[in-house]
Amino acid sequence: MSSVLINALLTSAPNYEILFNSLSWPNDSWPEKERVEALTAFIEGIGQHLASTSVDKVVFESAKRQHIVTKIESIIWDQCVPFLLKISKENVTDKNLAFQDTRPRQSTAAACRLLGVCIPHCGNDVVGRLADTVLPALQEDDAEGRLLNVEVAIEVIAILLPSITLDKQLTQTTLSSALHCIRTLSEAVVSKVTVRLLLTLLNSCKPGERLSSILQFTLDELFNWHRSDDTAAVTERTLLCLTVLSDHLFPPTHMQAQCQNLSISTSRPDARLARQFWRIVQAGLTHKDNVCRKRALYLLKRCVAFSDDQGAECPTCPSDEDELLFRWSPNNSQLLREFWEDYALVMETLEENQIHVVRPVLNRIDVLIQITATDTRGGAFCHPSWLLCVYQRMFDSENKSLMREGVYHLLDLQALQQPTFATAFSQFIVGPFMDVLSESSLFHRATGQSIGDCPELGLKLTAFLTSFFSSLPSEERGSVLLQLIQRLGSRHWCAVPILFLSQALSCLPRSPLLGSQGLRALREVLRCTMVTHQVLLRGASQCYLLHSALCLTQVDAVTLDDVFSFLTHFRAEESLCRGTPLWKQVTAWLSDNEGNFKPSVENSAMPNKGSIKAYVQSEMHSFLQVPASTGHSERLPDPKEADELARAVLLCVDMEEGGGELVEELLSPLLDTLGRLSTNAYLPLRKTDKSLQLVLRLFQLGEAFIFLKLFSFAEDTLLLTMKNLVLKVVDSVQEFILRRLCSELQELSDVDRAELYLCVLRQLVLLYGALPQYSSNMQRTYFPKLVQVSLEVLLNTMQQVPSVAIQVARAVAMASLATTCDLLEQQAVDQRPETVSVLVSLQNYFYSPASCASQSPLSLGNINQTLLKPTSGLSDTGVQAPLLQDWGRTAAHFIRDQWACLGFLTRHAGPGQTTPLSDQRLGATLGCSVDALALLPSDLVLPVLTFMRTALSQVALCEEELCVQAVTLGWELVRGLSSNPHDFWPALRGFVGAAFHRSLLELEENQAPKLTSTLKQIAAELMVLSQSKMGVFNVLMEHCCRCWLPTGHHGDEAAIASALRYVHVLTEACVHGPVYRRDQRLIQEVQTYVEQLGEECTVNLVVPGDNRDDQMPRVCVLAFLSHLDHSKPLHQRLLEELVTQLLKKDKDISKSKVRYYSNSLQHRVKNRVWQTLLLLLPNLQEGFVASLLGEVFAAGFCSNQASVKYLIEWTMILILLRYPEHMERFWCCFSMDHEKTKSSICTFLSVVVHLDLIVPKLKDKGPQWRRALDVILQWCFSHNFSVRLYALLALKRVWGLAEARAEAERASDGLGGLSAVVEACLNQAEAMQSTGNANKNWSRIQEHFFFGAFHPTRDYSVETVLYTFPSLSELSDDEWIPVWKCEKLGGFYPSLALPLRNPVPDLRLLQPGDWIQQDKGELDKEERWAEVQKKITPWRLSIQEQEPELQLAPQQRATRLGKFHGALLVVASLIDKPTNLGGLCRTCEIFGASALVLDSLRHITDKHFQSLSVSSELWLPLLEVKPVELTDFLQLKKSEGYCIVGVEQTANSQSLQDYQFPEKTLLLLGNEREGIPANLLQLLDVCVEIPQQGVIRSLNVHVSAALLIWEYTRQHLHPR
Repeated sequence: MSSVLINALLTSAPNYEILFNSLSWPNDSWPEKERVEALTAFIEGIGQHLASTSVDKVVFESAKRQHIVTKIESIIWDQCVPFLLKISKENVTDKNLAFQDTRPRQSTAAACRLLGVCIPHCGNDVVGRLADTVLPALQEDDAEGRLLNVEVAIEVIAILLPSITLDKQLTQTTLSSALHCIRTLSEAVVSKVTVRLLLTLLNSCKPGERLSSILQFTLDELFNWHRSDDTAAVTERTLLCLTVLSDHLFPPTHMQAQCQNLSISTSRPDARLARQFWRIVQAGLTHKDNVCRKRALYLLKRCVAFSDDQGAECPTCPSDEDELLFRWSPNNSQLLREFWEDYALVMETLEENQIHVVRPVLNRIDVLIQITATDTRGGAFCHPSWLLCVYQRMFDSENKSLMREGVYHLLDLQALQQPTFATAFSQFIVGPFMDVLSESSLFHRATGQSIGDCPELGLKLTAFLTSFFSSLPSEERGSVLLQLIQRLGSRHWCAVPILFLSQALSCLPRSPLLGSQGLRALREVLRCTMVTHQVLLRGASQCYLLHSALCLTQVDAVTLDDVFSFLTHFRAEESLCRGTPLWKQVTAWLSDNEGNFKPSVENSAMPNKGSIKAYVQSEMHSFLQVPASTGHSERLPDPKEADELARAVLLCVDMEEGGGELVEELLSPLLDTLGRLSTNAYLPLRKTDKSLQLVLRLFQLGEAFIFLKLFSFAEDTLLLTMKNLVLKVVDSVQEFILRRLCSELQELSDVDRAELYLCVLRQLVLLYGALPQYSSNMQRTYFPKLVQVSLEVLLNTMQQVPSVAIQVARAVAMASLATTCDLLEQQAVDQRPETVSVLVSLQNYFYSPASCASQSPLSLGNINQTLLKPTSGLSDTGVQAPLLQDWGRTAAHFIRDQWACLGFLTRHAGPGQTTPLSDQRLGATLGCSVDALALLPSDLVLPVLTFMRTALSQVALCEEELCVQAVTLGWELVRGLSSNPHDFWPALRGFVGAAFHRSLLELEENQAPKLTSTLKQIAAELMVLSQSKMGVFNVLMEHCCRCWLPTGHHGDEAAIASALRYVHVLTEACVHGPVYRRDQRLIQEVQTYVEQLGEECTVNLVVPGDNRDDQMPRVCVLAFLSHLDHSKPLHQRLLEELVTQLLKKDKDISKSKVRYYSNSLQHRVKNRVWQTLLLLLPNLQEGFVASLLGEVFAAGFCSNQASVKYLIEWTMILILLRYPEHMERFWCCFSMDHEKTKSSICTFLSVVVHLDLIVPKLKDKGPQWRRALDVILQWCFSHNFSVRLYALLALKRVWGLAEARAEAERASDGLGGLSAVVEACLNQAEAMQSTGNANKNWSRIQEHFFFGAFHPTRDYSVETVLYTFPSLSELSDDEWIPVWKCEKLGGFYPSLALPLRNPVPDLRLLQPGDWIQQDKGELDKEERWAEVQKKITPWRLSIQEQEPELQLAPQQRATRLGKFHGALLVVASLIDKPTNLGGLCRTCEIFGASALVLDSLRHITDKHFQSLSVSSELWLPLLEVKPVELTDFLQLKKSEGYCIVGVEQTANSQSLQDYQFPEKTLLLLGNEREGIPANLLQLLDVCVEIPQQGVIRSLNVHVSAALLIWEYTRQHLHPR
């Protein structure tokens, strides 16, 4: 209609100048959209007359024509350009970004349409000027320097592109600018650049050389960019561009045919020949972003389809130099097509991220691998790198099951045994494969494995690495292994993965693969990746890594410096300990390779340069060769040097198996230095420090194996020789140390030096403690003098200025006193009168008499006294200043040492030694200890807790409030350390020992009510903490059980009475065992695995067990209970109270959880309750058993899991066996309400099955047998199949009791007709032989362990209750307590009634199983062509390039996949339900609709919309048209050539099956309730209805739309 008006206006000879002016607007104003559109329509109309294309054309004179053209050009410069500049400044926060609302976007579209109708009437110079004006906006990196917003510039260039392509240079500039934008701008803008510029530019060029050159230039730019920067972001953008270019790079067959028919050259660059193209595709397939993966797979499919359509070799002339990633051969086209279809299917299925969906297609991977591996023609089918993409996708999955499936699949890959495959996979193995192995959850036990077994992944990993490295070419093994080890050292690893990787490396065949660089890489693994791991696992990893180094090191490529520097990183307390098998392995390796090591530069001139002895001697001289003292303060040398040399000396001696002569020869320089310590005043301080460090480390490393009890001191020649040699110079060493400690240490660096001296002194005392001549001299002279001088320093410096010398002297003095007290505590030094006399002075120092000003009877001013920070006397700022920063630590050690002394004095105060501490003085000191807990760092509080252990027990009654405060503060401190395992466990043990001291546990509530209440509360909080931190409750229970354990001496009654007061703790211990997180269980299970390796892994000899097994509290308390004597009233009372508490716990669970799941916490607790009751049953008296029998029977009526049910039944059997007089109460259970006993009656019938054991104990066998028969028969006719089955089994067993049966038949009434009934029932049971499942169940119940191999009395043992029964009743294996744990504890007191081990192995040999389970046959393996989910390939259904106008849709993200849409436009503005709109959006996206029109774009944020759209709104252009605007919108589309089709039932509607959709179709959908309004029906070209057969009048609007959209798509599918 508008065109008619324009033509009428133009043909009426108007004044064009007036028309132009009236439609124009002032430069400084923002024109209405309608005004811009009117001017556009006017110029478009006049343009038709200028071009003589109008029917009623107006003829213009030349001057007038020129005037109009000039006016049109002025419109461009005076209207369009200023308007676009104004738009650029409107509502945009960043000129790199898109517009934030619709007004600028709509104005831009209107201005660009105006510009578009003006450009055809202007010359090329105008296009060039416009391009020069706009292109800088795309080229500038600085957004502030741009005149135009990027989005505006893109739209303007898009309008100019048809004219720009006529200029080759301008085309090149525009293309470069577009690619620059793609590299630098935001993602939202990049999507628009690719569609509006890049794609439009290509579409504007005709097929030929010009198009080919543009494509080639674009590809080169993209490939070079990705080659130089292959990050994820670059991959994402290059894939976007390649996807947009795909229709030009790989044109469909019909487009190629059209070009050939028009004789147009179709020559264009072939991206398939570019290796970088395939690198980009592979990077996209493994990208983290699913959109990138879709684009990459889309490109791969296009390439395959294009190659298949071409039917030609690709590449035509393959080069031997370049490794081809893709080939195509027409001779194998079918096989190749199937191969790539399978590959695409696998990659698409992996997107589902669900193992049940992925598993059916995993066998396709095997086919792919088989095709690739069996190819003998140089990879004609598939390069191995494509398979790596599959594994990478599985490794990157968020689903751990899918990740594990991928890892297992790769580990089982047989193709890697081929050298070519192994080489191709090598970088993947050392890279992504190592990364995925860092996931600890992969190492959980597989189904069927027990706790303590090596995880399946650990076994597979060991076999895989062995096979993989054996398959690699020999020249590549070393470099690949080095890369693998470097990968281990490049990240933080959890304890479990690094353990099994180390184990796998240790199993590699011996081969010289690692040089010095490899040892450095292993050292980095030790140094960086295992700092915070659990000690046992860390030590095991060290053992395996050291074994790997010994097996894989190329000896002639490493120096002895490399070797011993490497060995230094293996900790003696965790792995490389002298005397262990690992140590012997190292000495044997050194011996075997002596003389073969690479000579170092320093030792190259030595005559015996390969001799280890010569090396050690050289290192000894170098170590002790130090420059002369400078007179300035010197820090203590790094102890690592001494550690390395000491280890080298010990290894050398043990390797040579040399005697005293070799030791003396190696140590002679050291001994010479030590002998001159006290006489040579000019000996450099650094030399004395290093010599003392070395001698200390020699004895520490040398004696380590003694503490492990591997050998005795007397059996070791080396230690005996070292001892004798050191004793020759011991006086010199002692005098030097004493002199230094007493007067010479006054610098900050001397604090660390004093610690060294005291350690050496301690070592010397322990060394010659058994030699009287040395020991007496030391105790008579040195220690009294050291204590006396130290006290004098402390007393004389109390009021001094805080200088460095004074404060350091005080710190050294207190450390010396603490060391002396510690040696006295260990009885390394006898408490002789000389020593005791000075200790009296030490006690007086802490408990000094009160001053005159003090009203207190005593003063504790010297307790918790701290050091003052030095403010003067810093002689050497360069050395002292860093040490001064650590002064707080020194001050804390000063307080710690005070409490070490106080603890000793408190424990050993007594008559004849020191003055005993009064309760008042001890109470005041306890108050100071509370202050110390608040002052000291957490890792230094142990001496305070040790003191409190003694003090609390002595003052609990007189200082209750203070004791409560002390234990409360101590518990808060310990609980705060729960995240710091290094300090937590020592502090916890110290606290438990103090707070739960035996004397405190024995306090009655009336003696100290607040304290006992506090201790019970702390015990409860400890139990709560144990729910999340494994091993906490173990510490409490081990301590308490030791305190309560009867010893047979006086005082046992008090201990048992104490246990009775804490019976709730015992109850919790009996059922302890929280269900930990999977990661916690994994650590525990792997630790169990390492422990069961025994001496095979040296760490088990070196690292003591930490007893953090969550089963230990149960074992501990059961061991304690086994020592109770039930003949003693108090012991019996404890047992009865414990049993009562346990039954109450079981009852509470049954009430709170009517049904609970197998292996849930409720199930486990109930199982533990009945296990404990079974074990305690022999110690319970008859009267108490009779009182609880009713509760036992009541438990049988509850709904219980199988394992609990068996234990309850066993308990009933044992009770009735011991006390058969209660049989009548048992028979009464069968007379209860049948509804209650409908299923639980099976429990009581199971007891009747074992009646053969009870009958011999009965006096009236016949009547009881007859009673059993009557009870059983009534249940043989139950409606419940399981009840009938149990009853028939019981009937069969009872009927077979010949003696009792005979006695019943001899009775006066006999059996009467009962025999016939019984025989009929038994015949019915045997008739089950031909009734399918019934027969199976009848056979299974008879073979079940509880009714077959199990004997209630013969198998009554701790092993059966705690291990065998749980394993046979399918309880989780972390509930099985093996009997070796009880034996390891050593505290069990087995009785004849309850042995520890089961004497008969029958039960132990059975496999778990339950008769009620159905057959678990193996699932048939899927065949290759089994039905699996297969995705449709969307690009194969593409119709035509979407029309340019719809490319202006706001959802530019829809172009990110680079797909083209059909011309179908779906209008849903009348629909208001978000669910319908969401489903419709998904349907439109799948079938390639050009756009979906909504009444509001706000719908896409609705959660109901999103739940059905599943993100399809991101890939589909969406338009917003309000219902009131629909009339104008439909008229506009009709003018553009669209056929308006309504989905409605009308009088003239056509059937869907008969209607042929035009290509440009607009589908109008009606409202859910009212359909299409009458005013819109008049605008429709046709109404289409869906044929119906049912009664309901209409379909859901989304379903109706889906049917029509599919029919449109079906009709317009391009034939292949």
